[in-house]
Amino acid sequence: MTNTKPTVAVLGLGMMGAALTGALLRNGNTTTVWNRSAAKAEPLVAEGANFAQDVSDAVKSSEVIVVCVSTYGVVKDLLEPVASEIRGRVVVNLTSGTPEEARGMSAWAVQAGIRYLDGAIMGVPQMIGLPETLIFYGGPSDLFAEQEALLKVLGGEAVHLGEDAGVAMIYDLALLNLLWSSLTGYLQAQALVSTTGAPAEAFLPFAKIWMEQVVMPSIPESAGEVDAGSYVTDVSSLDVNKAAIKHLVDTCRELGVDDGMPVAVQKLIDKRVSQGHGNHSLASLFEALRQN
Repeated sequence: MTNTKPTVAVLGLGMMGAALTGALLRNGNTTTVWNRSAAKAEPLVAEGANFAQDVSDAVKSSEVIVVCVSTYGVVKDLLEPVASEIRGRVVVNLTSGTPEEARGMSAWAVQAGIRYLDGAIMGVPQMIGLPETLIFYGGPSDLFAEQEALLKVLGGEAVHLGEDAGVAMIYDLALLNLLWSSLTGYLQAQALVSTTGAPAEAFLPFAKIWMEQVVMPSIPESAGEVDAGSYVTDVSSLDVNKAAIKHLVDTCRELGVDDGMPVAVQKLIDKRVSQGHGNHSLASLFEALRQN
């Protein structure tokens, strides 16, 4: 029986590239792999992957080329010498970078006659291939629709965000920002509590209650305020929060806990209050954040 699934080349066999290859092999796609260090290909070859000695051999064997390397510069270095060989083929770039790097890569691909999608994986290698794994894509909508079944093999929540190749990176960095700021906020809280001698696990139940009852409900509420551009509140104004965050900053300094994060928030609150928005909600900080 003929295998009608597209043939795929995976360029780059770091932890993520190896995981992508594994998902493709489990799906039954004929998969060719290439990596600068050939040794990394050996376990995948044992699972059924074909090993290419060079990038040219890898791309010539495949209808779709998946790239997952360290930088966009490396992507360009790999693809530029074989541009004529991948003309008309599909490149799915899952390398991390900036929106402008993604747009630049897309422009180069279009000029070279390459069909190009730029993606951002919102997970760790162990999540590749799972139905709930989220991967964002930017690029031509018809190309995404054509390749959607294959893309869902890599992550079941394959989401096309628009024609702009840079949009996936914007969403990627936005969610990473949410991770870093949320986790750092928790760790800041834990650092404060640690000065009492309490173990981290003793504080954890209270952090969980606070997140579930106060923080998480505030996110959809804030989204509605941002979209409406209306921040009037009878719950917790910036004036109230200005006083409260001063207490936090002062306490961090008294206890010898780093105050960098609360000071950054304090500056945003002070900025909005000084602009006459003291009666607005915390969601009003969006207006300060989006201003240069």
